[in-house]
Amino acid sequence: MKKSRFTEEQVIAILREQEAGVSTAEVCRRHGISSATFYAWKAKFGGLDVSQARKLKVLEEENARLKKLLAEAMLDAAVLRDVAGKKVVTPTARRAAVVHARAAFALSERRACVALGFDRSSMRYRSGRDDDAELRKRLRGLASERRRFGWRRLMILLAREGITPNHKKLRRIYGEERLQVRRRGGRKRALGTRAPMTIPQGPNQRWSLDFVTDALADGRRFRVLAVVDDFTRKCLALVADTSLSGRRVARELNALIATRGRPLMVVSDNGTELTSTAILRWSQDREVEWHYIAPGKPQQNAFVESFNGRLRDECLNETLFWSLDHARSVLCAWRDDYNHVRPHGALKGLTPARAAELACATNDDHNSNPGLQP
Repeated sequence: MKKSRFTEEQVIAILREQEAGVSTAEVCRRHGISSATFYAWKAKFGGLDVSQARKLKVLEEENARLKKLLAEAMLDAAVLRDVAGKKVVTPTARRAAVVHARAAFALSERRACVALGFDRSSMRYRSGRDDDAELRKRLRGLASERRRFGWRRLMILLAREGITPNHKKLRRIYGEERLQVRRRGGRKRALGTRAPMTIPQGPNQRWSLDFVTDALADGRRFRVLAVVDDFTRKCLALVADTSLSGRRVARELNALIATRGRPLMVVSDNGTELTSTAILRWSQDREVEWHYIAPGKPQQNAFVESFNGRLRDECLNETLFWSLDHARSVLCAWRDDYNHVRPHGALKGLTPARAAELACATNDDHNSNPGLQP
């Protein structure tokens, strides 16, 4: 607003001249004002003295200041309500919120930063860090291929390709790209003390067996027999069919023995297929000790139970099977990948196939030099 060239005292003096008998036209001519201005002053200051006019001016200024504060508070509340549904924690998210507030409410950068409580120096900060575009691209590619892999396994896969970033940097980029694996809900687990399980000291000392159930796209159910070597964690077989009897299990074990040799022990639960006469006869004929876990204690068969979790999480839950042949081909490809490509946490990032090779090499060295400690 343009500032008046007359003070309150001068305005009241001019009005007093007109009240003393001087005509309005003469007063306006004498002081160089229009009649409209004179009557506006009279409507505002008529009947007031100088002290009352000053109080009126103070009240008007206070009223204007309160209106401005109320308008700013209402604007701040509107901005905060607009960004209330967004998670504004990181500096990047705050910068985006400021940009949105400026565009939505036509605010200045300073005003938007004050409303959101964000420092302007952080708003104008530009990182000099390398964007690592190639690393991000490859990390996204691996994560899309291995959707259930966390950043540790992805780091092992990157290291195999010669990409060796710092683990803290990789974890930061992994989070920035929003590649975190959503944890699926599982069943409740029993509580209590658990004795440590005896770990075999070489390949083919103990095999673990268990069944996994899934369904085809048309709703038909099928089962998968999983056989795991407890020492190397290698998946020896994944047999899928609509029905797997004890005789079928015995035939599959005979096929494995023909290629790998005879195990010393086989561990399984108490399912009807695995407690059948065919399995008991097979274990006696092959002279293989068969150990049944306690009923309701799957943790006693922990190696194959852990394998089943990985199989369901990374393969069965990720694939829609159209037929039994399709399921067998997918399971065969996943088994080959599990044994030769996928890094295993319990093997310090090695694959089960590589762990088996190292175990065989160690055994050969020990046999050639009996004094060598394993």
